Amino acid sequence: MGGHDEREQTLNQILVEMDGFSQNDNVIVVAATNRGDMLDPALIRPGRFDRRVMVALPDLEERKFILKIHAKNKPFLKGLQWEKVARRTVGFSGADIENMLNEAAISVAREKREEITLEDIEEAALKVKLGPSKKRLHDVLEKKMTAYHEIGHSIIAHVSSNADPVHRVSIISRGRALGFTLTPPEKDKLQTTKSELLDDISVLLGGRAAEKLIFNELTAGASSDIQQATKIARAMVMDYGMSPLGPMNFSPQYDVSYNTPWGEPAKISQKLQEQVDEEIKVFIDEGQKNADALLKKYKSKLDEISLKLIEVETLDGDEFEKLMDMPKAK
Repeated sequence: MGGHDEREQTLNQILVEMDGFSQNDNVIVVAATNRGDMLDPALIRPGRFDRRVMVALPDLEERKFILKIHAKNKPFLKGLQWEKVARRTVGFSGADIENMLNEAAISVAREKREEITLEDIEEAALKVKLGPSKKRLHDVLEKKMTAYHEIGHSIIAHVSSNADPVHRVSIISRGRALGFTLTPPEKDKLQTTKSELLDDISVLLGGRAAEKLIFNELTAGASSDIQQATKIARAMVMDYGMSPLGPMNFSPQYDVSYNTPWGEPAKISQKLQEQVDEEIKVFIDEGQKNADALLKKYKSKLDEISLKLIEVETLDGDEFEKLMDMPKAK
């Protein structure tokens, strides 16, 4: 709060400069923010910043153009499948794509090779999103539990009709994770359905379900999965109106007219807040129950593919589907 006066002075000076005292058509003021909801209303009234341009993450065609820009003056393998690269990078920003291609080029230069391949780009994409790979020394039990955890995610994703397909599963450490399962969307999504969100929760809780089924034990490795599943369930109830409570928004409301940087608590009763918490738990319990049931049904595949993953450490999507011996559920 110590900077309150300085902020007020800065805002007032900007407003004065934008209004001005003489007509000047040669000046255009452009600004950018990732928190447009927190802007003072005086800034965005007509005559000041009266036109907004929303810059979302690039779609498939936009990623193709961005790839062309950042691929200039880099020695890529002739005939590289750029369409496949564009589809692989759903959810990447322009900066992510630039970073990915630069990482691929650095890797090739370090190994003193002449051309950047699709495999180099794939490894660079993993490095951008998950961090560099680490050759940690796993003990036998830790490696086995990690393999079952990741295959638990993968099997749930494969047999759930509304979940995204498995792209790669690995027990090679990256960042703080002992392993990872990648299920990037096959296409850019403008809308997400309730069925897709419920399947996403089941996929996230599949690793925990596998640990409990095979080892009758739970590990701290599922903490990020639980956090993400809870975030989805909370949004379904509080923001999307997908629970029996109906189409009401229970999230904190932001009011910038008083120049407060904090969100006001949702104005609901304690009784209704308890119902919100119960409905969030219903979605989580439903996802966990579904994950438990599916892994019991496919336990033989869970054992078979986990043992294979322990042996090879990484499986791509085609290899995983071949081991499942069944196509992805549609």
